[in-house]
Amino acid sequence: MRDAATCSIIDRIMPLAANHPRSLNLFAFARAALAAAPLAVAPACVLALGSRWADWQRMVAVAVAVFAAAKWLSFAEFLEQGPAGGKLATPKIALRIAGYFVLWPGMDPRPFFANSTAAARPRTREWFLAWGITLLGLLVLAAAARLATADPFLAGWLGIAGFLLALHFGWFHLLSLGWRRAGIAAVPIMNAPFVAASLADFWGRRWNLAFRDLAHRFVFRPTVAAFGPAVATLLVFLTSGLAHDAVVSLPVRGGYGGPTAYFLIQGLAMLFERTVLARRIGIGRGRLGWAYTQLVVFAPAALLFHRPFVERAMAPLLVVLPF
Repeated sequence: MRDAATCSIIDRIMPLAANHPRSLNLFAFARAALAAAPLAVAPACVLALGSRWADWQRMVAVAVAVFAAAKWLSFAEFLEQGPAGGKLATPKIALRIAGYFVLWPGMDPRPFFANSTAAARPRTREWFLAWGITLLGLLVLAAAARLATADPFLAGWLGIAGFLLALHFGWFHLLSLGWRRAGIAAVPIMNAPFVAASLADFWGRRWNLAFRDLAHRFVFRPTVAAFGPAVATLLVFLTSGLAHDAVVSLPVRGGYGGPTAYFLIQGLAMLFERTVLARRIGIGRGRLGWAYTQLVVFAPAALLFHRPFVERAMAPLLVVLPF
């Protein structure tokens, strides 16, 4: 699924690495980096073509471009490695592929395309909860839209909360319920993140599992053997920071480096969480672990969603919402 030039380069250098076992992991990392090139190219193209657009329009376009590139990257790897059973033998495969790209935010195609009826059937309580959170998010967005002109900063932050509720915790969960009802194992990308008692649990098993799946396959696995888990962990958070900078900072031409700094703080705090000292004082478990997790996640949030983004992209976006 890679282009011919990329295949040629990789096919030439991989045999040379065979005589140097320690280099194999570095070449695996280079291979993953070449495969992930669309993640950098897509937003760059959007920014170049949309130089005269409004900041919020560039932000939305870059977010869509990054999402589409990530989707293609995950699906291309899935096809290259081969699905279970050797082929995509699911009924109505064209519709399933379209659904994966358009109606599912997850980044792990394997369970989505599996010929299995093992998907957890949704419960009635889940439906009510997902609809309730979606409606709550829409109400928050409506309130934010009314404040967008008078107080763009406050409105922007309310808008961020509203979009998280309406999309990540609401609509995306409804999509999971719909797919699971159809027998497709579409696991929700949010898994009660605010009960996490450790950063490892929060970022690794509960918050935005779509990005977690992608980063684990294309950043952590290719680097952990060569550089060790600590460096691989920091590279994952660095990648996340750069991706968020592309979506949050570049479209508004400001706040550069804030999102990257935020995620590096998360990575360093997670590494500290694993130290003997942290374990000795109770960080990583129980109430203290929960408090530490919430503090690290929320205290530096202004780096992630900086003022230029909040006022120049989020607040103007709220103005055009149909509320």
